[in-house]
Parts: sequence; structure tokens; C-alpha cells
Amino acid sequence: MKNEIKSELSPSNLPTFQLSNQKGFYRNFIKRPMDLILSLMAIIVLSPVLIIVGVLVRVKLGSPVLFKQKRPGLNEKIFTMYKFRTMTDEKDENGELLPDSVRLTKFGNMLRSTSLDELPELFNILKGDMSIVGPRPQLVRDMVFMSHDQRKRHSVHPGLTGWAQVNGRNNVTWEEKLSLDLQYLKDITFIKDMKIILMTIVKVFKKEDISTQGMETAEDLGDYLLKVGKVDREEYSKKMRKADITVN
Repeated sequence: MKNEIKSELSPSNLPTFQLSNQKGFYRNFIKRPMDLILSLMAIIVLSPVLIIVGVLVRVKLGSPVLFKQKRPGLNEKIFTMYKFRTMTDEKDENGELLPDSVRLTKFGNMLRSTSLDELPELFNILKGDMSIVGPRPQLVRDMVFMSHDQRKRHSVHPGLTGWAQVNGRNNVTWEEKLSLDLQYLKDITFIKDMKIILMTIVKVFKKEDISTQGMETAEDLGDYLLKVGKVDREEYSKKMRKADITVN
């Protein structure tokens, strides 16, 4: 079974990604150098903030300071994304992690509401794992539930911010979010990216759409599809096993 699942996830069986503007000058020759320069400048300018937040995380939440998680990147290549941790590791008597609502502290919630927890992703951009603007890197366990067309979002580098983030972020449905990601692919231009960056700054200051209404963290795609009856329990379990094998 494990070999069968790995075969399904091999490059030859992944979606073939095609972009309408894949020969665009900005996307091919300007976007990456701009990401490199801007992320390096941001790291230098924000280094005091990075240090202060890192120390506060260590004091208030303990170590490790950074939260690391495997995410699908360009062409679904798995990379490790960095964030400041926002939750404790508190467990119940059986050794199971307590619910997010319990482990998310007031300090952690402040980091999320100000997007300070995402500052370490600047190093992902510097490394070339991510871009400043692009579809947000979802979880591997979300990717396996996406349709062939929805997975075309992985034909570009994932972004620190994106079109879906400035049009609802975590307060839009999964269908709307993935549709907005695909809309971005059709219009990757300097003007559009600058617009998204400026809109993101406004959103951060207004602290809008940080969390899904009624939830501390966004609902996984598979859990959503199971809840609304778009996948059954058997298909859900099979795809979750695919996700586990992909990241391990």
C-alpha cells in the first residue's frame, strides 16, 4: 500500500501545470530578483523585531522558538516553512495535545493578529522556497484533497501573502480561496503584486480576517470536505495516509 501511494505521488503522476502568462518577462526575470532583494532588506531592517519576538517566544512559550512544518512548494516540492510558534505543547493525561483553543495563548494570539509569527518566512523567501506574493503554502494534507485544477496553484512559488489573503484570507470558503489562487495565476504582473503587498499592509494594520469565524485555526480542506459530504470516510482516510507518507 505504501509503495502504491508513493507511486501515485511521483512526479510523472502529478498534474501538468500550464500558465497563460508563463512566458511573462516580469514572472521569469524580475520577480525572483525582487523577492531576493526585498526579503534581504526586510530581514536587515526588521532584525531587531525578529530578535525581540524570538526572545519573547522563548520566555513565554519555551523552545523551540520556531515552528517548522512541511509544505508543498513550487511543482509540489516539499519544503520546510518557518514561523514563530504561537501555541504551547500542553497535553492531556493520555499524552495527546490539548485543543488549539487551549494551547493558543494571549501572546500567541497577538503574534497571529499582527502577523509577526510569519516574519521567519522571509528566510524561506531568501532561500527560494517562497515568494513575497503567491498562493499561500497550504498543508500537505490539504494538497492531497485538491482537484487537478486546484493543484495548478503549485505551478508558482507559494507566497508570504497572496490574492486570496487580501480578499478574505481565512474568512472565505475553501472553494473561494482556491479559486482566488487560480485567478492570480492568470495575472502575475508587477502592478498586481504591488497592489497585493499594499493591500496586505492595510489588512495587517486593521487585523482583518485573521481567523475563521468561530475557530482558533483554519479548518483543514479534508475536514471541510468530509463535513459537507464531498468525500466519504474511506476516501478521507486514504488521502490522509497519502499526506502522512509524503511528509515522512
